[in-house]
Amino acid sequence: EVQLQASGGGLVQAGGSLRLSCAASGFIFEYYYIAWFRQAPGKEREGVSCINNKDGSTSYADSVKGQFTISSDNAKNTVYLQMNSLKPEDTAVYYCTAGTIGCSRIEELYEYWGQGTLVTVSS
Repeated sequence: EVQLQASGGGLVQAGGSLRLSCAASGFIFEYYYIAWFRQAPGKEREGVSCINNKDGSTSYADSVKGQFTISSDNAKNTVYLQMNSLKPEDTAVYYCTAGTIGCSRIEELYEYWGQGTLVTVSS
């Protein structure tokens, strides 16, 4: 059974940091691209960051470049999203997703989705 378990969300003050984790099971982790998407209240879901588990290459949305860092631990089948200098506009439910086509902001290209973890940044 494929599972993507996102965790690490919570309430943080503006300027603070959080690290999200995405624990994967049920598929060959190192063959997949793992991405983080987020959906803010009243907005469409958007791609935030992605990592290619084969070569470690990463990509980021312009809005989070220099602020968020994605990393992967293939031994633990876990991807992390380190979020620093958080702003109220980063408030959203964060989802991790996995696919084999490549890093993309097109949701339909991903095969598996986790349940999401809520990040709330207070001003």
